[in-house]
Amino acid sequence: MTEPSGETAPEAPEDVEPTEDVREGTGESDAAEEAGETSGEPAGDAVGSDAPGLSEAQAELAAQRELRARIEARKAEKGGPVAAGAKLSGTAADLLAAVRAVEGGAARGSAFYEAADPVPEPSVPERAPVAAPRPPAPERPPTPAPATTAAVREVLARGGAPEALTGPVAAALGEGAAALLLDDPWQLLAVAGVRPEQADGFARALLGPECGPGDPRRAVALTVWLLERAALRGHTALEAGTVRAGLAAHSVPDPGEAVDTAVSEGAVHLFQEEREVPEETEEEGAEEEAEGAGENGGSGESGESGGSGGEPPALLGLDRYALAEESLAEGLARLVRTATADAWEGSELERAAGTHGLVLHTGGEAARAEPVALAAAARGRGLRTLVAVHSDDGRRALGAGGTEAVTVAALLSGAAGPGRDEDGALALDLLVVLDAPQLDVETAATLVESLPDGCRLVLSGDPEVLGAPGAGRVFADALAAKVCPRIASRVPDPGPLGELVSGIGVGELNQVEAPGKEIVIVPVRDAGEAVHRTVQLVADSVPRAIGVPPERTQVVTVGHGGSAGTRALNAALKQRLNPGPGRFGGYDPGDRVAYAPVPGRTVTGTVLSADAEGLRLRCGDEEILVPKERVEAALRHGWALTAHQAAGTRWPAVVAVLPGDAAGGLSRPWVYTAFGRAERHLSVVHGVDQALPRAVAEGVAPERTTRLRPLLEALLAAPGE
Repeated sequence: MTEPSGETAPEAPEDVEPTEDVREGTGESDAAEEAGETSGEPAGDAVGSDAPGLSEAQAELAAQRELRARIEARKAEKGGPVAAGAKLSGTAADLLAAVRAVEGGAARGSAFYEAADPVPEPSVPERAPVAAPRPPAPERPPTPAPATTAAVREVLARGGAPEALTGPVAAALGEGAAALLLDDPWQLLAVAGVRPEQADGFARALLGPECGPGDPRRAVALTVWLLERAALRGHTALEAGTVRAGLAAHSVPDPGEAVDTAVSEGAVHLFQEEREVPEETEEEGAEEEAEGAGENGGSGESGESGGSGGEPPALLGLDRYALAEESLAEGLARLVRTATADAWEGSELERAAGTHGLVLHTGGEAARAEPVALAAAARGRGLRTLVAVHSDDGRRALGAGGTEAVTVAALLSGAAGPGRDEDGALALDLLVVLDAPQLDVETAATLVESLPDGCRLVLSGDPEVLGAPGAGRVFADALAAKVCPRIASRVPDPGPLGELVSGIGVGELNQVEAPGKEIVIVPVRDAGEAVHRTVQLVADSVPRAIGVPPERTQVVTVGHGGSAGTRALNAALKQRLNPGPGRFGGYDPGDRVAYAPVPGRTVTGTVLSADAEGLRLRCGDEEILVPKERVEAALRHGWALTAHQAAGTRWPAVVAVLPGDAAGGLSRPWVYTAFGRAERHLSVVHGVDQALPRAVAEGVAPERTTRLRPLLEALLAAPGE
C-alpha cells in the first residue's frame, strides 16, 4: 500500500475498483459536531411500555453504587459532590431542541442579553471520546412523585421552558427540584442538553431585574458546567486559567472571582500538584463553541503554558473525578504493596507478574496471546485467575480460541466472574485486563477497589489506540508514572494489515504489498460519492471479491455528523440492506444497531422485534430488551460506527470512510484504531488528499488533563526520590 491517494494503490478486486472518472478528494474540512458516543440518535416514537425485571445495566449500576459507597466511606473527610448549577435561555422550542440534541452540540453561546437566532446543528468530525457528564442513569429510573413533577411543571411554565423538561428535571434534581429551581434557576443545567444561553433565559424569566451575568449562582453553575463538558472530552480536571477563559467567553464579569466562589462553596476542587505538562496539549476553551477561549484567559495560564516560573499550574476538578483518581491511585498502590514476591518461571511477563502486584503489558493484536498465556499458566499454579476484556465481541473472540473471558462491565455488575466476599472483594488472585486503554478512571477505580489485598493485576493493551470513552487516561498515566514493571511485546501483527498498522503506529504510512486484496484504496471526490462507494463496497464488492458478507463488514467513520458521518452512512446502508419505514421507534426487524447500555460502552447487534415492553435485540448469543424510554437515548443504527465505538472489537472486513470534511478530525491514533479493526480486509474510501499521511506523521491526539500520574508517583516513589 502507498499513501492512500489512489495513484499507486494495490489493484482492487473486480467489484472494488473505482470508476474511471473518480478523482482524489479536495481535503476541504467543514465545521462539525462533537461526537456523541453514548447518545442515541432521535429514533422517532417510543415503543411499548416499561420492561420488567432487572437489566444488566441496572445490576451493573447497583454494584457500582455499592462499591462507590465503600470508597466514599474510606474518604469520609471529603465532602459529597455539589449539585451542578444550570442555565437555559431562549424560547421553549429552543429548549426542547437542545434537550433532544445529541450531547456535543448545537448553537454557539451568545452574550448574556443577546437574543441569538437559532443556529443549525453543525457536523463535526469526532474529536473526543464521549461520556456522560453525570453518573449513568438506570434503564428504568424511579418515577418522581406526582407532587414533585407537578411542582416542577409549574416552575418550568413560569420560566417559559417546555413541559417536556419536567421528567428530566425532576429526575436530575430530586424531590426538591421545584424549590431548587426557584432559588437557583441555573440548576436547570443539571439536565443534559441544556445550554448556558438557554439557562440564562430561564433565569431571566424567573428572576427578572435581579438576574445578571455576574450572579454568583450563575458563576458557580457555569464553572461546574465547563468542567463537566471537559469530562466529555476525557479530562478529569482543567487548568484554572482555562476555566477562567471559558467563563469569560460566557460574559462572566470577573472570572477569577467566579472560580474562587465555586471553590469556596465546594462545587469544585482546587489542586496544586507537581506534574509534567505535555508539550502538545489540547487548547481548551472549556467548551467547543468558544473557540480560542483558552488563548484569552484572564491570568495567562493556558493549556500549554504550564504556568510561569516553572511552577505547575493550578487545576480545577469535580468531586466525582477527584475521588475516582485518588481512589484508583490508592488502590493500585495497595496492590503493589500487598502482593507477595514469588519466583515464577516462564516468559518475561510471567516472571514480572510473579514478583509484582501491578504489571503493565503493551503490544498489538497478536500480543494479546501473551497475557492470555500468563492467565493459563497462573491457573496451572492453582491461582484464582480471570481474563477481562472491553467488549462482548472481544470476549467471544477469545472464547473461540478456548480462553474463557468476561467483560469488565459484566464483572463489575456480578453478571459474570467470581463471587464477592463479605467486604465486596472479588475472589481472585490474578486479574488480567485486556484492552486496558479503554478503562476510564471511574470504571478503573471501581475495578481496583474490588480486588482483594495481595491480588495481582496485569493491565494489557495497545497504547497507540484511541483512549477511553470516559474521563481519564488510566493506562497511559500508569505507563508514564513508571512505578511498576512495563513489559513490551515483541510479537508483530502478521500479514499486510499488520505491517500497515504497525507502520502507522510509528508515524509512517508505508507501501504494503497486498497480493490477496487485503488493502484496497477507493478514491472519491466528495462526501456524496463517499457514501455511494461505501454502500457499494459493503453490499456488493466486498462480499463478491473478498467473501465477507455485509453483516460481517463494519464501516468506520470519523464522526456522527456531516454528510458522510454515521447518520448519513447508516441511512444509506439501511435503505440498501434493510429498507423499511422504521415503524418501531425508527427501527425495523433486521436493522443493525449500536446499543449503549451505559455511557461509554457500545454493544452491536440486530433488531429482532418490538412489543409493548420495548425493542428486542440480538447481540451475539444474547437477547437484550431495550425499554421504550431508552430507545432514543441509547440506540443508533450500527452499520457505521465511529472509531471510538469500534475500539476493542475487530471484524473480518472494515470499510474506513475518510470524506473531505473529515480531514480536521484525523489523528494518528484515529487512523491506527480504525485501520486496526480489520482482520482480513480493509477498504479505505479516501477523499482527504494529503491529510491522511499528514495525520499519520504529525497528528497527535489531543492530550487529556488528568491527575493520576502525579498521584501514583507520589504514592509509589522509590525511597530517596
